[in-house]
Amino acid sequence: MPEVLWWHWPSFGLLVVFLLVLDLCVFHRHDHAPSLRESAVFTVFWIAVGLAFNGLVWWWGAATGHGSELGVTFLSAYLIEKSLSMDNIFVFVVIFRFFHVPMMYQYRVLFWGILGAIVMRLVFILLGIGLIHLFEPVTMIFGVFLVYTAYKLARHSGVDVHPEKNIVLTTARRFLPVARGDHHQHGHSFFVRERGSFCITPMFLVLLVIESTDVVFAVDSVPAVIGIIPQTFDPALKTFVAFTSNVFAILGLRALYFLLAGMVDVFRYLHYGLAAVLGFVGLKMIAEYWVQHEEGEHLVSPVLSLTVIALLLGLSIVASLVAQYRAGPGEETSRDGH
Repeated sequence: MPEVLWWHWPSFGLLVVFLLVLDLCVFHRHDHAPSLRESAVFTVFWIAVGLAFNGLVWWWGAATGHGSELGVTFLSAYLIEKSLSMDNIFVFVVIFRFFHVPMMYQYRVLFWGILGAIVMRLVFILLGIGLIHLFEPVTMIFGVFLVYTAYKLARHSGVDVHPEKNIVLTTARRFLPVARGDHHQHGHSFFVRERGSFCITPMFLVLLVIESTDVVFAVDSVPAVIGIIPQTFDPALKTFVAFTSNVFAILGLRALYFLLAGMVDVFRYLHYGLAAVLGFVGLKMIAEYWVQHEEGEHLVSPVLSLTVIALLLGLSIVASLVAQYRAGPGEETSRDGH
């Protein structure tokens, strides 16, 4: 397997900073409501960037004869994280509606929210892989947790979101001075001076809710991404693949949000596909802990894992589109198909 060297991390960090600066200071320098066409173009752009890095990872692994294994593993992790972000989109819609955030300011809030999400994902990945390395039975615990999460997701078609009950929001409102006025008055600013005092704006409260909500998603998605990475990878390589695949999936989340925010109900069966994927990864982790197999060999190959994930997600999407077509444009639908 290729070795992760110290300079790989700052190099990747500089790449991410460059992409974020390009996005904020060039692509979206001015606040505006992204059009459907613009969102589609940027969704394709971010997917292309992720796949280009996937090709780089493939080439990197090819130098040691593991290009296919490493490239397919990265693609599987990227696909899982990208698919799970659909639930993020549904939650973002609910949060923005609750706080009455104008469309023109939503992109900038998501930008800063994603910065926090990147940091939190790194922390979760380091903790998860570190625990597995120190205490191998954690693999089985993660597997059982994913199976349980899959069961809950399959039974409950929507994400039960109540922003007004968010503990971070209630704590901030209680202990921090909140500026008067609405989003139109303060724009995308997070902090203002009011009557000589330093105050947070309602937009900052929105950011706090989004950041705290992402922690819940990280608890589900990080074990799934870790679980799809073969046990033959050393901890440093596992961390690098898990984190980079997460980052590229998260970077395109904003464009995907504006593209699909009004179409979430169309994918009414996607949660079944996501549940099946989480269940598959969970069972894979449990089996790899209990079933004896040769050291250095795969119990479930990366190619087979990618095939199963793609089929499960593809079937749920096709079923959703067929059901939407049969329902007709005039009928109101929900995520559970009723």
